[in-house]
Amino acid sequence: MYELAINSTPTDVVIAILQDKKLVELHKEPKNTVYAVGDVYLGKVRKVVPALNAAFVDVGYEKDGFLHYFDLGPRVLSLNKFVDRTRTGLEKTSNLLYFKNEAEIEKNGTIDQVLQPGQEIVVQIAKEPISSKGPRLSTELSIPGRYLVLVPFSDRVSVSQKIKQNKEKDRLKNIIEGIKPKNFGVIVRTNSRDKKLSELEADLKDLLKKFETLFTNLPTAKTLDRILGELSRTSAIIRDVINSSYEKITVDDPLLFDEIQEYLEEKAPDKTKITELYKDSLPIFEHLKISKQIKSSFGTTVTLPSGVYLIIEHTEACHVIDVNSGNRGAKVESNQEENALAVNLEAADEIARQLRLRDMGGIIVVDFIDMKSQNNRKLLYQRMRDAMKDDRAKHSVTPPSKFGLIEITRQRVRPVADIVTTEVCPTCGGSGKVDSSINVLNKIEGQLNLVKDYAEGKTITIGLHPYIAAYLSKGIFTLKWKWGRNIGKKIKLLPMYDYDLLEYHFYDKNGQEIHLN
Repeated sequence: MYELAINSTPTDVVIAILQDKKLVELHKEPKNTVYAVGDVYLGKVRKVVPALNAAFVDVGYEKDGFLHYFDLGPRVLSLNKFVDRTRTGLEKTSNLLYFKNEAEIEKNGTIDQVLQPGQEIVVQIAKEPISSKGPRLSTELSIPGRYLVLVPFSDRVSVSQKIKQNKEKDRLKNIIEGIKPKNFGVIVRTNSRDKKLSELEADLKDLLKKFETLFTNLPTAKTLDRILGELSRTSAIIRDVINSSYEKITVDDPLLFDEIQEYLEEKAPDKTKITELYKDSLPIFEHLKISKQIKSSFGTTVTLPSGVYLIIEHTEACHVIDVNSGNRGAKVESNQEENALAVNLEAADEIARQLRLRDMGGIIVVDFIDMKSQNNRKLLYQRMRDAMKDDRAKHSVTPPSKFGLIEITRQRVRPVADIVTTEVCPTCGGSGKVDSSINVLNKIEGQLNLVKDYAEGKTITIGLHPYIAAYLSKGIFTLKWKWGRNIGKKIKLLPMYDYDLLEYHFYDKNGQEIHLN
């Protein structure tokens, strides 16, 4: 069972994907984001570098985008011709029925045969800006839908390799070849399996409308303008992942809830009933125990319930994961080899989850515990592949070497998720010197005397770190009970894993924070 939880904040939207209540993916989308994967820009070639067989293209980002010859696509000359004709008013329609394609470029040609400095060119973001690098660009446009991907200036129809049944592949290919217009290629996505003609045709029409939007925006666009935007990350994730396995979508923002409902009503009417607007005063990620999972799942060391732990290090070139048995108890009758296999198999499942959770891309080297048995190494290899079968990113896994190393390559389109799990003391700011704990408790008690005059109702809620909440609830006559008796109101404690150790806030009966300034 899968479910989505969406938390909207003033600056971004955080999307959590849960499998059987366990966090498997976490996406953070800044509001009003730009340079997202799939966005199409009218760029300007700044520099052509034959030595790299690439060009640097200005799309308005602080760093120029990188466009390699291999990312031009065979039909780039047709795209350039279409752009020129559209911007000069010669092309009157987005329908390519009568558009004459140019010859395909050579597979092993050079970039200066195609592009010149100062040239305007339509490019699509293939990878978001990462670290000190600008976005990776492509001129082989692809417009994704729920079931299909539209590829202008091509006539090829291809079907996802994840659809294994030849009969279903042939059925889908025959349908698309019968409904697609000339000069438009189509990639049939995995989600299209067992879909009807009417559903596929509706998706194709939506994609053609998006291409028409690009055509409409081109004549008036200025250099560096975005001429076609991908869906928001929220809608894109819903488009890409929602299937029969998803049983619930919970969102805490009314506007975002309406947007999702509107999208689902159009694209997946059967899923509108699973969407729920969360209204409780407790933050949604706290309610669903997601904040706790985030704290325990990110960071250099990840400990599994059995005692096995992983050490995950990130470098500019690759990611390195070390598997350790920790204090995992081995059965008395089991030998070292059997214990190593059990540890490695358990670690493989968690590593697959970590790759999705952190969105780790590029090269990942995993140092498993050494095993002498060739059969055991095969079992580990198969387990690693099986554990990654639900990963939507393109990836490959190599068999373990004699040193126990498995190399994984995974599609990298965004920066790796960086969640800070360490906490800086809010009192000392990391200096190592803190106010005494009794003073902090005195501050809370003193401020309660002020808060009681502003809080409506008979209850005051204090949000604080779980450790402090546990201390205040200790014993028969707890501190929170004594404080409540002194001010004549009931004290409710709200443990918050996101808070620093000595951080606290007061809330009224409606869940609104009470500010003392």
